[in-house]
Amino acid sequence: MKKISDEFMKEMISGTKNYCIVILKAGPNRKKEGVEKIIWEHGRKNFELKTNGLLPIVCPVTDGSDLSGIGIFNAEVDEVRNIMEDDPGVKEGVFVYEIHPCRSFPGDRLP
Repeated sequence: MKKISDEFMKEMISGTKNYCIVILKAGPNRKKEGVEKIIWEHGRKNFELKTNGLLPIVCPVTDGSDLSGIGIFNAEVDEVRNIMEDDPGVKEGVFVYEIHPCRSFPGDRLP
């Protein structure tokens, strides 16, 4: 395994950028009749955000828990809050969310 120097660490850390993590959870209307159509439109919104560079990482969670998904936004907290409040699933109470500011390395991606 390659050893990492202090200089390398400092260089990498200096290149981090601010992002926001959104944790999406089941809302009070998650079991509502017809919810599949709302979730479909939520997915459409995610693809729009992804296409426009605002939501580069989207991870639906499929283990049957109350955790519905995790997304990493390329935006500040206030913008992400506005985006989430306009989300079809959030507006209909299918999902609730938490926003957490974070830092990461530009260009990181899933393999």
